[in-house]
Amino acid sequence: MSRALVVVQARFGSSRLPGKVLADLAGKPLLARVLERAQRIAGIAGVVLATTDVEADAAVAALGRACGVEVFRGNENDVLDRYYQAARATGADPIVRVTADCPLLDPAVSAEVVGAYRTGAWDYVSNFADRRYPDGLDTEVFSFAALERAWREAALASEREHVTPYIWKHPERFRLGGVAGAQDLSSLRWTVDQPADLDFVRAVFVALYREGEPFGMANVLDLLRRRPELRTINAGFITNEGYTRSLAKDAAVRQEATP
Repeated sequence: MSRALVVVQARFGSSRLPGKVLADLAGKPLLARVLERAQRIAGIAGVVLATTDVEADAAVAALGRACGVEVFRGNENDVLDRYYQAARATGADPIVRVTADCPLLDPAVSAEVVGAYRTGAWDYVSNFADRRYPDGLDTEVFSFAALERAWREAALASEREHVTPYIWKHPERFRLGGVAGAQDLSSLRWTVDQPADLDFVRAVFVALYREGEPFGMANVLDLLRRRPELRTINAGFITNEGYTRSLAKDAAVRQEATP
């Protein structure tokens, strides 16, 4: 019987914003806010926190346990391996992937992606291949078999440091599906990679967060219509900068391998 689990990768280290997962956000660590929202995604059996086995991430693991989620600790740099081992250890199938730097994750949006996967038509479904949702609501759902094949075959840095590129780069090997929003909101940045991003989500939480009253994408959009100046707080940053750096490593390896 399938066990749909959200697997959230997180570590204390970050090249752009060290310690961001433990940064305060409305009285709790940012990661706790992500885990809270992940636990509200309809149709899942639970949440797994996949952190590293280095000492610096003992606090991250402890936070996951305090939040009531399963915790797996694994390889720091081979994130694909860590993710695969976490899914295998917990029996996750399908796997719902959201990231630890998205505290404005909307459970209802993520549930749409889960629903699309459950039609049985796809091995992998995301809501950002044709990006129309804000950056920060990204959700992927894929089978354990697809993850295992990627784990066996992926070789490039961009494919090991990030979990799913090998899957979505190979439509000839995997059935790829997508969920697109009703309107183009791709210019909105709701993820946390820079100090200014943290300032933005803190401002949103100050305006919208009330204990026991979850808010979602529609509430944030309404806030931005009323207070458009909030959009300028973190404007101008590159989306998926970490993946872009991994691609540069791929290029360097190929150049070294060329006789």
